[in-house]
Amino acid sequence: AADDDDDLDLFGDETEEDKKAAEEREAAKKSAKKKESGKSSVLMDVKPWDDETDMKKLEEAVRSVEMPGLLWGASKLVAVGYGIKKLQIMLTIVDDLVSVDTLIEECLTTEPRNEYIQSCDIVAFNKI
Repeated sequence: AADDDDDLDLFGDETEEDKKAAEEREAAKKSAKKKESGKSSVLMDVKPWDDETDMKKLEEAVRSVEMPGLLWGASKLVAVGYGIKKLQIMLTIVDDLVSVDTLIEECLTTEPRNEYIQSCDIVAFNKI
């Protein structure tokens, strides 16, 4: 009879532990959802090689980069000097999906886009 009581008590303890485990799983899911929704707004300067670079093609090259979690926004041309203009462009990224460093190093400043793009600088980086 004592063994039956022990089994019954253990079962009661497990149920309570199961409830705690279920609550922890739900809390983990909620925190994971919060992490996924982390977004950043980035203002980037994209610089051409020289004053003869076709800025429309440069912008097309930039906007041709597509990846999950990346959304290109408004852009404008800003005079730098000596007839050279730079492209200033907004982008919104999902932090868990897009690394700005990867975007610049592996997408924007490599073949074939580096025909137009000499370098990229982050002007502003804000969490949304």
